[in-house]
Amino acid sequence: MAFRKTNPPWTWFVPLLAWLVMVAAIMLPGAIMFSFAAIGLVGSVIAAVHHAEVVAYRVGEPFGTLVLAVAVTVIEVALIVSVMLSGGAGKEALPRDTVFAAIMICCNGIVGLCLLMGGMRHHEQGFQI
Repeated sequence: MAFRKTNPPWTWFVPLLAWLVMVAAIMLPGAIMFSFAAIGLVGSVIAAVHHAEVVAYRVGEPFGTLVLAVAVTVIEVALIVSVMLSGGAGKEALPRDTVFAAIMICCNGIVGLCLLMGGMRHHEQGFQI
């Protein structure tokens, strides 16, 4: 997969647009502005991951994998911290619950995928805890 020497314009335009939407959402609160802010956040995360992929591709293995892992971790921590700061009191358990949920989804997803693939291949699948 060959990347261009420069990033596509949308990877710079979307985060700038998200900043403008954020400023407008602070000045004009409401449900419509919240929707635009959510769309801007998703677009900014996708642009950040694209930038990390380009850097990871240029750096190569094994450091490229570490770049992607750190980028995703930083994005996840930033989202958790922003929810904690905006949520007020009683949000101390949010990081613990978020990490626990991610671990459970990954583990159950892996086990479910293994059971599905094994069942498709062998037509009968045993399961022991």
